Amino acid sequence: MGPIIHNPDVVERLAKKGLITVDSVEEIPAGATVLIRSHGAASEEIAHLKEKKADIVDATCVLVKRVQQIAAQMEREGYKVVIVGDKNHPEVRAVVGCTKGAVVVGDESDISKIGAVRLGIVCQTTQSPEFFGRMLAAIAGAGSTGSPQAGFDEMKVINTLCKEAIKRQQAAVELCRKVDIMFVLGGLESANTRKLAELCKKYNNKTFHLQSWDEFDIKQVFGFRAAGGSTSLTAGVTAGASTPQWIIGLCEKPGSY
Repeated sequence: MGPIIHNPDVVERLAKKGLITVDSVEEIPAGATVLIRSHGAASEEIAHLKEKKADIVDATCVLVKRVQQIAAQMEREGYKVVIVGDKNHPEVRAVVGCTKGAVVVGDESDISKIGAVRLGIVCQTTQSPEFFGRMLAAIAGAGSTGSPQAGFDEMKVINTLCKEAIKRQQAAVELCRKVDIMFVLGGLESANTRKLAELCKKYNNKTFHLQSWDEFDIKQVFGFRAAGGSTSLTAGVTAGASTPQWIIGLCEKPGSY
């Protein structure tokens, strides 16, 4: 249901081998084999698939599955579940679907929607520690005002960030600071790839997010000069978690850029 990963090149390859992408359970015929993508699925969707006697292959990322289980457990313990992340991201929608009334906080304007005294907070796995920390501080700050909308008595926080994603972000930032130009490879809809591009752009404004090398145009870097004035540029390359090695490897071929 939905692209198996946020990389159109990989999805296209799998489609040629017979993988069919659908947007809802209603599109799936009874008895079909169904692959649950890495972002997971809501409990209601899984139940509906079982009613259809579907052969379910669950490829949900183990870290995403953990967030779902934590959110459901905290709700059973009486906490109002708060998910820090992008409300439109399939991972977040799946976590919301494993609860009865979770609230998603994507920025400070969402905090007023919480309205509970016991908060149980988790985060979308691919967000950065900086973003998670900023939102936690904003929630805590709003609670200290004592307003009926934001006030709370207890805030339980569980770190559900992906450690590998954090390492990738840290390595990308370290690299982009050392090179003249930075390329981030991966699907434009991939949350973790977009986050890499965002972080690299912060420290190196000559950062380009490309889905693949086919999108690279030499005109993009025409006129760029290295720090010492040379026209010979040092390029750095990183990639999102869903970017296959065969796409990354194309940069090593002569004439790639």
